[in-house]
Amino acid sequence: MDELTLSLKQTIEAADRAITAQDYDALMAFYSEDATLVVKPGLNVTGKERIRQAFVAIADYFNHSIVVRQGRMQVIPGGDVALVVMETLLQTTDKSGITTDVERRATYVFQQISGRWLCVVDNSYGTTLLDEQVDDTQQPE
Repeated sequence: MDELTLSLKQTIEAADRAITAQDYDALMAFYSEDATLVVKPGLNVTGKERIRQAFVAIADYFNHSIVVRQGRMQVIPGGDVALVVMETLLQTTDKSGITTDVERRATYVFQQISGRWLCVVDNSYGTTLLDEQVDDTQQPE
């Protein structure tokens, strides 16, 4: 694994740990000030404060049970940006105790800002945004 791929893998894994722990202060350190998060198909939010609010709502929607892990990844660098295509593995438990596992093929765009790789586009849905229908059980309201 090359240095850039390793660095971004470690960054994404640390962000996933922050999501799982619901540590939104730590999570916001991984985003640029004007980053965009795809909350669900058709709903994007921009800016750290709105991203933070979205993650709080997502945690609530999933009964504060989200566990996020990453699988395989590809990094495509270009200048001061990098496209990351990665398997995202989500596990949630609803209020009745039923556990659901979801695998997504996420796309992230990172930009090197002040010597750090920060997420500028966070799209856990990846190319499924192009699909006509996305399973409503995999997305918050």
